[in-house]
Amino acid sequence: MEFSTEDIISLIKESQKRTIVVALIKGEIKTDARNFSYGDLNILIDEYEKIEEVIKTQKVDDYFFLSNHRNSAIPLLDYTSINARIEPGAVIRDMVEIGDNAIIMMGAIINIGAKIGSGTMIDMNTVVGGRAIIGDNCHVGAGTVIAGVIEPASAKPVVIGDNVTIGANAVILEGVEVQNGAVIGAGSVVTKDVLENTVVVGSPARAIKNREEVVENKISIVSELREM
Repeated sequence: MEFSTEDIISLIKESQKRTIVVALIKGEIKTDARNFSYGDLNILIDEYEKIEEVIKTQKVDDYFFLSNHRNSAIPLLDYTSINARIEPGAVIRDMVEIGDNAIIMMGAIINIGAKIGSGTMIDMNTVVGGRAIIGDNCHVGAGTVIAGVIEPASAKPVVIGDNVTIGANAVILEGVEVQNGAVIGAGSVVTKDVLENTVVVGSPARAIKNREEVVENKISIVSELREM
């Protein structure tokens, strides 16, 4: 499904902001919150305000909250139906598309409306902004930032083609198109479109040679890593 910037802004604006918490409560309580009770130990999972009301109005001996967000507009993606490898510590918002056999490494952040192609690796601590599109069999190096187009709003998202290799800590600005087979050098800042099979480096990035001139083992994709 395609999302425009306006679609996402409207969705966030109109969404019910939620603060879901896990509360460990010791005491005799009655509640319609989701409750897993073991004697006088209750594990409640629900909106903070509902659980707070229980604590204020009922016989509670002790309690402890676990929470990692506040007034969140968009939930996280449900991973259970995704045919990809998603490592612990990745943060992926709802309405993100992830292709078969993709790899999302620890610390990666992928925002709403982004698309990750089949067999693509998003390496550690990479940020993929809202509505960014990344093709099949790419490698996006650790610490890379691929700009989103939610704020500031932009009509055109980042589009990265198939078989693209991006070195660590690169930055690709909003609206840029990186065509199939391109190679982005580590630490490069890409401000303009990159042509097919072109190698670019620097800040701002500039073309220096063709992909055929790069030693293959520096850009090769390891298929064994993408097997489920």
